Amino acid sequence: MHHGPDFPTDPPAAPADAGEPRLIDSLGRSHHSLRISVTDRCNIRCFYCMPAENVQFLPKTEILSFEEIHRLVSLLAGVGIRNLRLTGGEPLVRKDLPDLVRLLARVPGIEDIALTTNGMLLQPQAMELRAAGLRRVNISLDTLHEATFEKISRRQGLDRVIAGIDAATAAGFDEVRLNALAIRGVVEQEAVSLVEFASARQLTMRFIEFMPLDADRRWDSQQVLSGDELLRMLEQHFGPAKPLGRQTAAQPASDYGFAGGQRVGLIRPVTAPFCGACDRLRLTAEGGLRNCLFSQQQWSLREPLRCGGSDQEILRLVRSCVAAKQPGHLIDQPGFEQPDRAMYQIGG
Repeated sequence: MHHGPDFPTDPPAAPADAGEPRLIDSLGRSHHSLRISVTDRCNIRCFYCMPAENVQFLPKTEILSFEEIHRLVSLLAGVGIRNLRLTGGEPLVRKDLPDLVRLLARVPGIEDIALTTNGMLLQPQAMELRAAGLRRVNISLDTLHEATFEKISRRQGLDRVIAGIDAATAAGFDEVRLNALAIRGVVEQEAVSLVEFASARQLTMRFIEFMPLDADRRWDSQQVLSGDELLRMLEQHFGPAKPLGRQTAAQPASDYGFAGGQRVGLIRPVTAPFCGACDRLRLTAEGGLRNCLFSQQQWSLREPLRCGGSDQEILRLVRSCVAAKQPGHLIDQPGFEQPDRAMYQIGG
């Protein structure tokens, strides 16, 4: 099922940075993107991300402050980080998130700030986030049926998600994308209506293969509906799909268009990993730097941040994290180990 990462023989050139050398790992991958988890808390309990009950959240004192995040981003922008994505938990649960966006948008070198959200708290904040400098939003939408939404998220509120989507499109972000997890037994009934819903709003609907990051550790490769299977299903309804390619080598989605104007993106981390072009690092809510979603280790940046560590000391840790990056994640290969944390504890 998994054929291993496909490495570029000649990594794409990155913008040159003054001073410090860029973050390049042992396989020549240059790192330009940082995903920042601003909280491990969430207002819903999706089974593919969190346990239903007794969630152990971090004490708030252990979560990085906006000032600490700003210092890290300023340092990383100096070594080539250009694109930021704010995640969680649910990032909009974090109080005053537009203030953080405003801070980060002013960092020299940062070109793009995006947000991944479940959308439930987006409607009242969309305009302020846009004004603060947020450019792009990804909103999770696994179903258009309230009963299915409640089954997945163990909470009510699909109407608030849809209101959030409409508020985001009205706010004028550069890009609004909808994401659904392709879980066998769920997505087959939903895919066509989700594509039609997105198309009616001139949005791209993206489907992501189900990865082993659930808190209950019940993931099974049989639950993965592959991107290819899903595309065949959609073609039966919408007609032949035309491949539109990827915007950049590091973009995980392969985009397709249909004759009726519908657009879909397929993200295939299980059946067609894109590790070879990965340019991402991940910062957990408590300041741990991870070089892969499936990494078994992380480098604590909170300690030097809070104990008077110098910029050079922090960058040394960042560089050792990058140097330790593996060729790929090995999902569905012998010896694969699910990470010691669920998705909400790493950052989506």
